[in-house]
Formats: sequence, structure tokens, C-alpha cells
Amino acid sequence: MARWCLARTVTVVSLTVTLSAVAVRYPSCRLLHPLLHPFRELVYSSVPTHWFHFYPVSMLSCYNPNENVHNKAHTSPYPGSKVERSKVPTDKVGWIVEWEDYKPVEYTATSVLAGPTWADPQISAKNFSPKFNEKDEQVERRSLSGLYEVENGRPRNPSGRTGLVGRGLLGRWGPNHAADPIITRWKRDSSGNKIAHPISGKNILQFVAIKRKDCGEWAIPGGMVDSGEKISATLKREFSEEALNSLQKSRAEKEEMEKQMNRLFNQEHFVVYKGYVDDPRNTDNAWIETEAVNYHDEPGETMDNLLLEAGDDAGKVKWVDISEKLKLYANHGNFIKLVAEKWGAHWNEDSVPGCHK
Repeated sequence: MARWCLARTVTVVSLTVTLSAVAVRYPSCRLLHPLLHPFRELVYSSVPTHWFHFYPVSMLSCYNPNENVHNKAHTSPYPGSKVERSKVPTDKVGWIVEWEDYKPVEYTATSVLAGPTWADPQISAKNFSPKFNEKDEQVERRSLSGLYEVENGRPRNPSGRTGLVGRGLLGRWGPNHAADPIITRWKRDSSGNKIAHPISGKNILQFVAIKRKDCGEWAIPGGMVDSGEKISATLKREFSEEALNSLQKSRAEKEEMEKQMNRLFNQEHFVVYKGYVDDPRNTDNAWIETEAVNYHDEPGETMDNLLLEAGDDAGKVKWVDISEKLKLYANHGNFIKLVAEKWGAHWNEDSVPGCHK
């Protein structure tokens, strides 16, 4: 037993050094060979804080080396503005590719420069010395993807070039942490029986979706983690604000809502994803990372007692049938697909198992 433990320790240490070296030297490259994925989870599972582990192994059943290339993060003009990003060819997204002629546009929204409590000052501001790659007092500046590089005082997007520098609409330099609660239930008929898809034969899963006011796209009702706030608290707060309109409820209504919410959010849950988000608001110096968590209401009774009502940043809210036909904000569709796989629910009408494009 002692010999086995020693061998395991040596293996973990060796893999830790190897993978850490890759992450530091090539922070934008997470394209490790698929055979290394289980070992990556083994290595980082021993780290004491939840901010320092990579994606769950369950996410890697459909490994696609092109999934990390920016798509939404190259949206132009930049959201809420007329600012056009510099064009970035796909083969020049990664920082490991030298590009001397790269001239990104500088842009930070006036709403950010106004200095709200959720935003950092400009890098050049007096008495502002952010501790990147660390927990900076109440601000979490560590990345879920590992260490990121800092160049000329500015953090560098670990997933590559976006064609724009500055912070855009994002408040923090570096990672801007978010949380996305995915609330699901089975679609049922009037008798309470689960409804199966006529072609795939699999039961249809539904999730609570909101229509964002800023862009009009349907999305998971999530939001940014406040300074010093725990992820679990953010997940619950964002769902209640955007999908239940809790900010406009009376004290008595909030108390009753809280009881039902506790039943749902205190049960066993499934961490769908932790990491970088291909978001249209991302820049070379500021980007969004999220923790998407699935809370499943198996009998459907808890959510029956909670009336959906759009609030805060949501224009509309409703239950949506899950399938590959969904068109969702950023890469929320990828998260929803993983949830469907987790529960063995309907996703597409292709009867051939395995990865689908």
C-alpha cells in the first residue's frame, strides 16, 4: 500500500509540474491530448481552493480541438457601441503565434470609466496596484484556467486575441467571475407523465431561460459574482432576481420564496462547467469566466410553487424545451447540451450515438 501511495504521489507531482509548465508557457493553449484529460482532473483535484481546477471530466466526452477558438468574443461592433474590433484571423488568435502587425482597438465603456463600485480604476490610476493571479482582498483575480500572463501591467486574455484592448463593458481587469444557475425539470403532460420526443424516444428536459434586455438573446439567468460573495450565493441571488423578480417582492413574498428556493438550491447539484466563456464582451485584457451549476427538480413540485416573473436584466422568462435547435447567448448552448447528456434527455434527432457537430 505504501509503495502504491508513493508511486501515485510521484505521478501526481510529475503531472502537476508538466501541466503547470504547459499552462504557464502557453496560457492560451488548453488543447492537451485527450488521454491526459483524466490525469488533469486527478492532478488539480488535490488543490484546496475551488478556483484552481480545470473542467470536470464529464465535460470532455465530446472533445473538439476547435472549441476554444474565439467566436462570440470577436463580435463587431462591440456590444452597446459603434466600436469595430480589429479583425483577428483564426490562425492568429493564440498568443503563441507571433503577430507584429497586431493593432487592437482601445475601448472601455464610459459606464465603466465612471467608477462604479463593481469596476476597477484604470491601470494608470494612482494608488491602484492590482494583485493579478491572486485573491486581491475581496476581489477574486485568480482564473479558473490557471495562471495568465501580465504584459505592460495589463492581464492578457488566456484564450487569445479579441481585436480589442481595454475592458469594454467589463468592470475588472483580468477575469470577471460569473455564475449561471441552470434550473431543469422534465416536460410532462396533463396527467404528470414525462413526455418523450417522437423521434429520439428520449424524455424532453426543460430549463428556465430569460431573454436578455441588452441584446434580446435567450440565456441562462446568471450574473456577476459580487466582491466577497460565494458562488452558491450568486447562483441563488441571480436566479431569484432575474427569473422570479425578487427585487420587486414584498417582505412576506420574499420569505415564502426563500423557503421554496432553499428546497431547490440545497439539494444535490451538478457542476456543469467552470472556466472561460466565449462572450461578446471579452477583450484582450478583461474576460468572463463562469461556474454553471445544474439544479434539477426531478418531481417538478418545487418549481410549481414558484411563479416565473422576469426581473432585473431579464425582459422575459419561460420554460424552454432543450434541444440542439436552441440558439442561446454566448456559449450557453454548450452548457445546456452537457446537462441534457447528464440526464440522458433528448438533444437531437440523430440516432447515431457519439459526438455531433
